[in-house]
Amino acid sequence: MAAGTNGLGLPDRMLPGAPAPLGATWDGLGTNFAVFSAHASRIELCLFDPTGRKERVRYALPECTDEVWHGYLPGAHPGTTYGLRAYGPYQPQQGHRFNPYKLLLDPYARRLVGPFRWSDALFGYRAHSNRGDLSLDRRDSAPAMPKCVVTHERFDWSRDVRPDVPWGETVILETHLRGASMLRHDLRAHLRGTFAALASPRFVEHLAKLGVTAVELMPVHAFLHERFLVERGLRNYWGYNPAAFFVPEPSYLSNHDPDEMRIAVRQLHAAGIEVILDVVYNHTCEGNESGPTLAWRGLDNASYYRLAPGDERHFVNDTGCGNTLNLSHPRVLQMVVDSLRHWADSYRVDGFRFDLGTTLGREASGFDPGAGFFDVLRQDPALSRCKLIAEPWDVGPGGYQLGNYPPGFAEWNDRFRDSVRRYWRGDPGQRADLAARLTGSADLFDRRMRRPWASLNFVASHDGFTLADLVAYEHKHNEANGEENRDGHNENASANWGAEGPTDDPGIADTRARVARSMLATLLVSLGTPMLLAGDELGRTQRGNNNAYCQDNDTSWLDWTLADTPAGQTMRAFVGRAVALRRAHPLLRETRFLFGEREVLPGVRDVAWFDEHGEPLSPQAWQDPEARAFALRRAGPGPDGETEVLLLMLNASAGAVTFALPAPPLAWQVLLDTARPDAAPYALAGSTFDVGAHTLAVLGSAAASAPADGNGGNAIREDGLEAE
Repeated sequence: MAAGTNGLGLPDRMLPGAPAPLGATWDGLGTNFAVFSAHASRIELCLFDPTGRKERVRYALPECTDEVWHGYLPGAHPGTTYGLRAYGPYQPQQGHRFNPYKLLLDPYARRLVGPFRWSDALFGYRAHSNRGDLSLDRRDSAPAMPKCVVTHERFDWSRDVRPDVPWGETVILETHLRGASMLRHDLRAHLRGTFAALASPRFVEHLAKLGVTAVELMPVHAFLHERFLVERGLRNYWGYNPAAFFVPEPSYLSNHDPDEMRIAVRQLHAAGIEVILDVVYNHTCEGNESGPTLAWRGLDNASYYRLAPGDERHFVNDTGCGNTLNLSHPRVLQMVVDSLRHWADSYRVDGFRFDLGTTLGREASGFDPGAGFFDVLRQDPALSRCKLIAEPWDVGPGGYQLGNYPPGFAEWNDRFRDSVRRYWRGDPGQRADLAARLTGSADLFDRRMRRPWASLNFVASHDGFTLADLVAYEHKHNEANGEENRDGHNENASANWGAEGPTDDPGIADTRARVARSMLATLLVSLGTPMLLAGDELGRTQRGNNNAYCQDNDTSWLDWTLADTPAGQTMRAFVGRAVALRRAHPLLRETRFLFGEREVLPGVRDVAWFDEHGEPLSPQAWQDPEARAFALRRAGPGPDGETEVLLLMLNASAGAVTFALPAPPLAWQVLLDTARPDAAPYALAGSTFDVGAHTLAVLGSAAASAPADGNGGNAIREDGLEAE
């Protein structure tokens, strides 16, 4: 180190430092900087003033060990603002896109200051050159870039108690952090759309009333709004365009302090609610070869991304987003796992939902449940205890992998979504498939000792129609997205029940409400892990937009005034009641697959199927395409360990159906009826029950009401012995 300083109180040169850990690490006296690049010839550290607007000094990282460039800067403390520049070949045909004129984000940065400002200077090539991305752009991109900030993360977690909710008791609410509170007029304006609002007492109380055990937050990593959206006056509302894998999105922090997110997690934990992050590690915001140079592309394009073999100028695009991260490279895999550990350790989140999870498990030979990514997570002492949820598809070859993930993962089950929608729409031939979904989708998940909770069941999610729109629109209405209604799925298995969109017809409104309740009830009485979409419990609509990824406005935001309407109050109370029913009855959250092989009571097996006449469904009856009513009987341990029987009766036809209750006769109580959402449980007299049109009903019977069968009227335990 030179004896002099540069006028900033810092030395003129850096010390060698260490190659680990990656990123900027403060030790109390200075900061060690370490960044991976296998192909760079030089990497510079650029320091800026606290606002990030003025560059003050540059240092060359003095050492490179095992392809990690590193240096230690005495006197650099938390709050130091910095960026990186990388030197090396600009040879797109060989996959190299180094350009020292482009300021780069540290992939391990913990905090950012300043926004992205779209400019041609962000691109590593001359945007309007005849040579396209083969030309080199020499404009400095620093004025258009956010800057990284050195942090020292201190937070008192000593009294935090993770809820550690078992999978079998988990009920998830998927929500958008910003959208959940932008229309919360009881909050001060600067708190709306932030982590502070997420942890506000009113929202926590809402979660508690619903009975959910976890919130799944759509992406909260720092992300970039695509240029084409900005030019249309739109934004990437959903956030599936990551710009920094270790940084909370700055706009989600009311006070610019990441501790706000930690406080929110801490407060949700105190309420017994887990926090699951929707994470995007399959691609980055840099897009294809025509995209900007912001971080990974400029540091080592050929290592971080999967490139087209023999044509390394172009990117493999298994994600549909322009590029695909190369998780086969050990340093890229390390970055992803280090990011996950960061969220699990420094922010104490309880689980992760992996966007386009198939991409993460794709090796050179295709998707592999034994891929390195899965192996690392399953053996990691911290991450293996987190809830791990996969979106089991992408747009690459062999991309649909539902049911093929390794043990330890739950998977978004779109087969459940589609079966429930089609059955309640009244489509022919849906009984058999819905029966499989009701009992945990054993056809998909009963392998490698996996459990029913591996089926992450949902009827609606952020991607597609809301529940209210599923029963109000037969066609998508995405004109506001600026793509002439070409975007979004064309088939949604939806029905408008007589009018497209809003209607004043009370008959149509009643049918819509009943079908919506029946779909939600189906979700909550099925084996597996249920996930609700935030706002469905209030009747939120997106006015027929089934791809609202760019609608950062009241199209997407949760409308809290619905909670004060009669319909909203009815729906919210019904959802809370259905969740409570699931929580109260272990049969509805059984953690084993059932196949009707075990007799629980005389003449009553653990699972059995009946038609509306109370007769067991024959193979021929299962194949009847016009039959739209059936019953499922379940038997096993009840709320207090005693044996109980539940009878689920489903009628997707347009008229009421009288169900004969199957033998043996039991003393039944009506626990839930989607035709009468406000009705309290009541005893059923007689041997039949009328199930209204588009209705699901749940009946329950305690084992003590079972026929004596020579046992003096005493109940029979699961082991076949007489109960005392």
